[in-house]
Amino acid sequence: MLLSRLAHVSREVAATSARSRKTALLAELFRETEPEDVPIVIPYLAGRLPQGRLGVGWKVLGDRVPPAAGPTLTVREVDARLTALGAVSGTGSQAERARLVRALMGAATEDEQRFLLGLLTGEVRQGALDAIAVEGLAGATGAPAADVRRAVMLAGSLQTVARSLLAEGPEALSGFRLTVGRPVLPMLAHSAASVSEAVGRLGACAVEEKLDGIRVQVHRDGPEVRVYTRTLDDITDRLPELTAAARKLPGERFILDGEVIALDGQGRPRSFQETAGRVGSRVDVAAAARTVPVSPVFFDALSVDGRELLDLPFTERHAALARLVPEPMRVRGTLVAGVEDAAGAERFLADTLARGHEGVVVKALDAVYGAGRRGSAWLKVKPVHTLDLVVLAAEWGHGRRTGKLSNLHLGARTPDGAFAMLGKTFKGMTDAMLGWQTERLRELATGDDGHVVTVRPELVVEIAYDGLQRSTRYPAGVTLRFARVVRYREDKRPAEADTVDALLAAHPEVGR
Repeated sequence: MLLSRLAHVSREVAATSARSRKTALLAELFRETEPEDVPIVIPYLAGRLPQGRLGVGWKVLGDRVPPAAGPTLTVREVDARLTALGAVSGTGSQAERARLVRALMGAATEDEQRFLLGLLTGEVRQGALDAIAVEGLAGATGAPAADVRRAVMLAGSLQTVARSLLAEGPEALSGFRLTVGRPVLPMLAHSAASVSEAVGRLGACAVEEKLDGIRVQVHRDGPEVRVYTRTLDDITDRLPELTAAARKLPGERFILDGEVIALDGQGRPRSFQETAGRVGSRVDVAAAARTVPVSPVFFDALSVDGRELLDLPFTERHAALARLVPEPMRVRGTLVAGVEDAAGAERFLADTLARGHEGVVVKALDAVYGAGRRGSAWLKVKPVHTLDLVVLAAEWGHGRRTGKLSNLHLGARTPDGAFAMLGKTFKGMTDAMLGWQTERLRELATGDDGHVVTVRPELVVEIAYDGLQRSTRYPAGVTLRFARVVRYREDKRPAEADTVDALLAAHPEVGR
């Protein structure tokens, strides 16, 4: 497949808000896609590179080259070139990366250059593309969308299912089954504004602690134990505690869903960064385990001793979990009869927050395990932190945000009256907001290097965020987690923005 075709469809999908039109565009594309191209086409559509980060910065990407007159690049050729780019290292690597990028861009048309630039900078954002791709695959092959969705869930990979489906047709779907040792995509939760709202939507439900840990899926087949992350990476060797815990359980074959979390001496959660750092550590795992031990907390069972539980209601899966896993390794929770018992759910949330956890997940008692989906049967509730910060700079966008200032650099006040950058965000912006902020920030601009526009620190923006973590990248030593724009506060002066000291005081756990 030519890259130009993929770039065209990507642009068309981004330009329409109608789900039916997006699905039709993808179905048409998949009819033209060879099975061997699938592992490239699907990640590219979603704005992902199969190679991950390639170490190409704006110093290289900003060196524009004349585009090719006509399209010749295939997606497989581009993938091979990017693989070669990612392999560059050692002396002279910067110059070699620049040469390879120039050669690639020189072989691309103007439209292809824009698409490649978006891929390399992470600015191709289609939103829920994987879910729409499932429907597109169903439309292209005649397979029921529900069957495609379930196969993706069980395979843990949209690309794997798509390749088989395009090569063999709908009958290929029967080959995807729940298998101990092969991870499945985890069930995810939507958000609710409050516990009362969540209970009102679900009725009789379970309310469970929401831990600020790392999602894990634990598979045991006799003595063999494997541990996978939410993104299905195998991290077994990094977490010997989980292997030991799984082997102590009475079952011989099972799949459990849960989290690992680092706790302090009082049983309260340590910072998310400590847990994440421990899970990510590959060097001297034994020493890391002594310094930052982690504990498993399980909240669901997908399979136990050969019995598949995915299609059973929450109550039956939870009963199977309780028979297998002792209470100290199960998530704390309470049952709520319905809206008449919402006050009890609120009390449980308050107790959970007092214990240092980030909120609760409210789960419908009759819900099956919808792996890989962000369904309405699980609703997460957690307090929203907000800050009034000052915009210090903004980055020019790509893809559908070409020509708009998108990624905001955010700063908080310091004792000397200056501003310390806390991080960036391009989330939470409507098209109208993008247009307004581009015009307003250009009025405040003090410099533009073609990528970043620096501005006078005069515009205050309200930012919602999920937490704080330490970071050596920023002058205050901390950065915001999952920051997104709520609204601009033109009624506030920069001197009224929040301070770094106040932010640190509100998150004492980061100072540990």
